[in-house]
Amino acid sequence: MTKSSAILFILLFSLLFKLEEARVTLLLVVLLIAGGLFMFTYKSTQFNAQGFVLVLCASFLGGIRWTLTQILTQKAELGLQNPIDIMFHLQPLMFLGLFPLFAVFEGLPLSVWKLFLGGILAFGLGFSELLLVSRTSSLTLSIAGIFKEICILFLATHLLGDHLSLLNWLGFAVCLSGISLHVILKSMNSKGEKAQKLHKEASSDPDLELLLHHAEHGEEEEDVKTPQEQ
Repeated sequence: MTKSSAILFILLFSLLFKLEEARVTLLLVVLLIAGGLFMFTYKSTQFNAQGFVLVLCASFLGGIRWTLTQILTQKAELGLQNPIDIMFHLQPLMFLGLFPLFAVFEGLPLSVWKLFLGGILAFGLGFSELLLVSRTSSLTLSIAGIFKEICILFLATHLLGDHLSLLNWLGFAVCLSGISLHVILKSMNSKGEKAQKLHKEASSDPDLELLLHHAEHGEEEEDVKTPQEQ
């Protein structure tokens, strides 16, 4: 339930850093997803105050992390648009921060093949996340993560026999409606951006602009000659 606040923090920082425009449709999408996820996981576990605070802090820091990642990957002057470039600069710092925790809680005597396989999976996950953020936004990444979570919870009801109440199923429908609305809006915005890009390319090409000008001039001459001939 607390993880539903992560998308709210990401929206907040995206608006603060002007990565997203304050639109009613965007706010509606976030409220549908967060509210639906809250209802979908309502009373699914016992409340623990310490865990609640920790997960809330993690959601807050995660919002800052992915918002700053979007800024790094989408600013061309920084030269970090390629996910490999940003992983090259960030992974060593992440390793230094996680290695002490790994040594204390996991222990050093682990199989090399397990570490190698885990490293490959972690690299693939990090690469795909950074690629998604660089091409879309941190908000889209958060929504993709929420879709993954509700799929896991949905499968748990069929495979593990978890019981869902009517409120949970209603939250499931609300969350899916918010995700579907986000996909539709993204698709419409993408088509609009492509049309604007083609228009800009056509206006910046002098040969194409001259051709269009001659075509329009020829149509005007035909319109003028037609009444005279009649």
